[in-house]
Formats: sequence, C-alpha cells, structure tokens
Amino acid sequence: MQAAADKAIGLLLMLITILVICAEWGVALWASFLTPAMMLGLVIILTMQVSLSRKIFVAVAAFLSLALVVTNPNWREIILQGSAAAAFIGAFFAALSTLRTVAATSPAIERAGAFLAGQRPGKRYGALTIGGQAFALLLNYGSIQLLGALAMSNAKFEPNVEIRGHRIRRMLLAVQRAFISTLPWSPLSFAIAISTTVIPDTSWTQVLVPGLVTSSIVAGIGWAMDSIFKPRLSVTPVRSDPPGTLAVMLPLIALLATLIVGVTVLNAFTDVRIVGLVAVLVPTISIVWLFIQHWSKAPLISVAQRVSRYVLEELPTYRGELILLMMAGYIGTIGSQLLAPIVVNAGFDFSSFPTWLVLVSFVWIIPIAGQLGMNPILIVTLIAPLIPSAASLGVEPTALVVALTAGWVMSAASSPFTATTLLIGSFAGVTARHVGLVWNGTFTIICCFVLSLWVLIYAFIS
Repeated sequence: MQAAADKAIGLLLMLITILVICAEWGVALWASFLTPAMMLGLVIILTMQVSLSRKIFVAVAAFLSLALVVTNPNWREIILQGSAAAAFIGAFFAALSTLRTVAATSPAIERAGAFLAGQRPGKRYGALTIGGQAFALLLNYGSIQLLGALAMSNAKFEPNVEIRGHRIRRMLLAVQRAFISTLPWSPLSFAIAISTTVIPDTSWTQVLVPGLVTSSIVAGIGWAMDSIFKPRLSVTPVRSDPPGTLAVMLPLIALLATLIVGVTVLNAFTDVRIVGLVAVLVPTISIVWLFIQHWSKAPLISVAQRVSRYVLEELPTYRGELILLMMAGYIGTIGSQLLAPIVVNAGFDFSSFPTWLVLVSFVWIIPIAGQLGMNPILIVTLIAPLIPSAASLGVEPTALVVALTAGWVMSAASSPFTATTLLIGSFAGVTARHVGLVWNGTFTIICCFVLSLWVLIYAFIS
C-alpha cells in the first residue's frame, strides 16, 4: 500500500512539473486544465501520508476554501489561482531536488565539502560561508544536510568537550547563514521565485545586484559576530590542515559556472520567466551529470534507473516538505482574497503609511510572523494584495522585492518552524527554537536593523 502511494505521489508530481514547465514556456497550454485535478489527487494522497502537524495545514486550506465559496462569487477563479500557486511550488521543488539527488552520489562534491569543513578555526567560518553559498545554490536544503554532516564528522574527532561544543555551534551557524544568504539573489531560491511573482514588473536580473548586497550584509554580519565574540577557551586547540587542496573545489565551481551561464544565456534569448528557465535547466544539468557519473557502466540503463528511483522512491520521501510548501502557497493565495476585504472595511490601508515605513515593515513582519509558525511563502503571498503599487509609493518595483527578500532571510534565520533551524537543531541536538532565538537571536535583530537601512538606501538613494 505504501509503495503504491509513493509511486502515485512521484508520478503525479512529475506530471504536474511537466505541465507547469509547459505553462511557463507557453507550450501545450491545452493540457493545463489537468493540473488542478492532479493537484487535488496529489494533496489527498500526501495528506494520508504526513504527520498531524502537516494535516493541519491541509485542514486550514479546506476551511479557507469553504469560506471563499460562501463569501466570494469569483471563488472558482481564485481557487484555480491557489491551485496554480501550489502546483508551481511543488514543480519548482521537484525540479531543484534533482540536482541535490545527483550531488549526493558525487565523490567530488563530498571532497569539496570535507575541504571546507576541515579548515583551520581562523578560516573555517569564512570558508563555510563562501563555499556554503556555492553548495546552497546547487543543493538547496541538501547543502545544510551535507555540510552539517561533515561538520559533525569533523567535530567528533575533537577530544576536548569544551572545544567540540563551540566548534559544532560555530560550524553549523556558518552553514546555516551561508544558506540563508543565498536566498535574496539565487535564481533557485523560493524567495526570488515568489517575490518576483507577486511584485509586478520585476525579474531576477533586476534584483540580482541588490540581492547580492543583501547577501553580503547578512554573511558579513555573521562573520563579524563570529570573529568578535570568539569563545575564550581554557585549553589550546590542536590545529590540523584541511584534507586536499583548493583544487578540490574546481568541480563545484564548474557546476556553478554552468548553471549561472546557462540561466543568463537563456534569460537573454527567451521571454520565459527565470523560474521557468531554472525548472528546465536544473534537471537538464542533473541528467548530463548522471551520464558523466555512469559513463563507464551502461549509461542509458543506469541513468534511466536513477531517474525512475528519483521519481518513484526519492520524491515521495519529501512528502512533509511538499505538503507544507504547497499548502503555504495555496493558503496565502486564498487567504489574501479573504483578508483584503476585511482589511479595507477596517480602514487599514498600506498606501496611507509613509513609503519608508511600508518598506521597513516587510523586513520585520516576515520574521515576526515566522515566530508564529507562518512560512515565508505563506506570509508573502498573504500580504501581496495589500502591498501598494511601486508607482504609488514612489519607488522602483525592485525596492519592494529587496525588502521582501530581506525579511524572508531573517525568517529563515530565526523562525523555529523553518527547515534551516530544524535541520541545524537536529545536528546540534538542540531545539529549533534554541537555534532561532538563542543562537541567532542577536544576529537576527542586528541584521534587521542594518537591512532596514539598506532597504531605504536602495529605495531612495541608489
């Protein structure tokens, strides 16, 4: 029974991904009517397989749908929009996960990770921050799993309990902060995919440079705090050289170059949104990489088997993440349509506030909502209809994206309900709340203040 359900999940998600890609590229649009029905079937099967905490999200989605049917005559169109948002998120997740799966069996990637984790203490945080961004771009959340495991493996050889504890905390924080610092600029991040979707007239190329500045601020503050508040040890740690040389990073750099150049070239010669380009390019790179890995042993058969295993066995293991992310997109889309009339009737209007306050509020609202269990996808899609147009605020549309992604990053750092804090906490043997509020509490507050200033500088001065 479980095997049959897993196969159904994998096949439905693969078909939905193909339909979403076709929609993004303007191909076979006649088949798009199948997407809502497939989404409904996928959600039903997933709901039977996930924990109670995930079932609650589905129950909330169902309740909001009923409320919409009762209160809004355009409920059919809105529910289809919510279904499309959920389908897009599921397809984007499935496409990006292909690279994570292939990298998991790559000795070259493991050697590169071990090289970063094995750096001397004075260089380790910086190495994990810079190198971790490269891993995050390729592996998404898999970068935390890989580098986190390597960090723990490195730390377990330290015999001194005091040193080992500090090393684990500092290395894991470097891994987490490296990951979150990619969110405001990576073409593979949900922060960019969702923000550029809800804010009209924006694209990845427009937000790339300011996103890199946001990334630098977050990574720089993390590095500075690690250096300034370096623990005072009662003993002198034994130094050791990292395994390998800088040359072990070349395969990772080559993959990054391929990805960035591919996205840039396709973006220059097509009118397809960046998310549509990524959804095609990443699986293509993954397939080519698989052929390289299996070139010496029946490549066609081996690759076909790996693809089949990914669709039918590996994708279903992400059922918890899938239902959470997809329902966040659906609930945000439906909930925003229910919330907007209530907000208007209450006399609340974002456009009546000063522009600087609107922009800065996003930096703080999103991480605060994260403390209440609201995924950034949910809160951003929920408040999207309430955001005044950039023209009415007197700023460029990209300024809104910069503000939203800044808040998204801080939520990923501090919310005890995000995958980053949950993963880091599981490695360290502490709760996600401890990671978010104790380990990252001061870091988050400092970053929010500095990012608020950066958002205003970009909106009004740059």
